[in-house]
Amino acid sequence: MSFTIYPAIDMRGGKCVRLKQGDYNQETVYGDSPLDMAKSFVEEGADWIHMVDLDGAKDGKRINDRFVIEAAKNLSAKVQIGGGIRSEEDVLHYLDSGVDRVIIGSLAVSNTALVKEWLGKYGSRIAIGLDAKDGYVATHGWIETSSLKAVDLGRELAEAGAETFIFTDIATDGMLSGPNIEAAVQLAEATGKQVILSGGVSSLADLKDAKRYEEKGVSGAIVGKAIYTGQFTVREALKEVGEA
Repeated sequence: MSFTIYPAIDMRGGKCVRLKQGDYNQETVYGDSPLDMAKSFVEEGADWIHMVDLDGAKDGKRINDRFVIEAAKNLSAKVQIGGGIRSEEDVLHYLDSGVDRVIIGSLAVSNTALVKEWLGKYGSRIAIGLDAKDGYVATHGWIETSSLKAVDLGRELAEAGAETFIFTDIATDGMLSGPNIEAAVQLAEATGKQVILSGGVSSLADLKDAKRYEEKGVSGAIVGKAIYTGQFTVREALKEVGEA
């Protein structure tokens, strides 16, 4: 197993943006073309691209899906997508179009039984996105916080067949303040599955720290703002974790 770097492309209104702590009022635009951005990451050696339909997450339906499918069809890297996936039709829309993995977030909380059913059908092609605020799962583009603990939901879904979790600590996302590695390790240990760390990665040292927990199940990191603001390049990140 190798520690995977997932460069992130968050899409809003067809552009590449970053939000601070998921706040739609604190947006910075970093590019006009998600496909061009993805292409540049692949040229630097990325094996995976992490894409998020922010409009979709907020409105509960697919909005920026054509950019995701373009990337999946035109690039050599694998693509995973989260945001606005609310039905089996949405899942198949992506999987049948060449997208490698779909990320289910809010629905894992609001309709756990349905998501378990999908895990039974699609297995590892479904990742579970657990976005947590003080340990509790947040939903609907992080606008609401549930009464469910991330580790408890993780354990339940792992038993139903989930192989990959994406863990985001909302307090750190887009803040370049360092990721919450400890919470990601707790989730990996509780579920016995792979956990991709998301939120707060600000330096190559953060990636080095995260990689130390690879054997405990922390299998990769999603990196967004640090790349966009020039803290390091995708190539440097890959080199740091020994992928390149």
